[in-house]
Amino acid sequence: MEVDLTDRKLLNILQLGLPLEEEPFKMLADELAVSETEIIHRVGSLKKAGIIRYISGIFDSSKLGYHSTLVGMHILEDRLDEVAQRISDHPGVSHNYARDHYWNLWFTLTLAGDKSLAEEISFLGTKAEAWISLPALEVFKLGAYFDLLKPYQPSPRKEEAIFSSPSLPSPLEKKFIVQLQQDLPLKARPFDDLAQPQGMKVAEWLSSAKSLLNRGIMRRYGASLNHRRVGFTANAMSCWIVSPSVVKRASEKIASCGMVSHCYHRQICAGWPYNIFAMIHGHNPAECEMLAKLISAEIEIADYLLLYSTKEYKKGQVRYFIDLA
Repeated sequence: MEVDLTDRKLLNILQLGLPLEEEPFKMLADELAVSETEIIHRVGSLKKAGIIRYISGIFDSSKLGYHSTLVGMHILEDRLDEVAQRISDHPGVSHNYARDHYWNLWFTLTLAGDKSLAEEISFLGTKAEAWISLPALEVFKLGAYFDLLKPYQPSPRKEEAIFSSPSLPSPLEKKFIVQLQQDLPLKARPFDDLAQPQGMKVAEWLSSAKSLLNRGIMRRYGASLNHRRVGFTANAMSCWIVSPSVVKRASEKIASCGMVSHCYHRQICAGWPYNIFAMIHGHNPAECEMLAKLISAEIEIADYLLLYSTKEYKKGQVRYFIDLA
């Protein structure tokens, strides 16, 4: 699919968040000076082409009572696809990639707080030669935004999270969160379809959604893109050895880079001394390597690795509270 100027503007906006209003596509149409019908058609075409993966609520797992970790496994090459498929089938795995390293399979695992991550990793890794678990100690950046038209800056959404309350969702809100994870219907009043099964008026439904957003439980309501299909074909997991005394300063500088989507301070373990992880995206490996060198010079740290993804097995969302569906 050829992505034109209007598509790029639309994708930029949808990544930041769809307006939580009764006629969201009309608001986008007004902003982009096209018709509402055209916006809905464009979004449908972008989804059909696999550029937009889905439009739904994106949640902060820790504020839902879940815990997670990044896992690296060493798998014999002739077993890699088989093991990766088994891991991808797990509902708690959202991302799963083969990477060019001894630790050749990397995935994120998210579980409800009363479940053991170590036990689940052991179960998943029965055919792995070895594995490491690297939980996050601090998050400095979380969320991919691929700027498809740098001169164009979408206006900020007033419903962006304020993080005013650490409270966990109520039992009723948990059922609501299950619904917010559904892919958005493509019609003029899409939230009507989501409000109706709850027996709620759409204004009440939207108010509840905004409450989750303002409390930081829902990070945004928007589109997730297939970055490879919009030209960002290189994906490097940069791993840095950073002294504890400068972790905060170095991580904040890394996180400030536009081509970095995620930045974490992670736990180290025997045989793995890298404590800062940052996802670098580029149009090719040379762009990723150039940025890593610039970051290295800026933070004055030379001990780092770039692990490129060689195969994407899974990229999606964890479905929270699926037992309530």
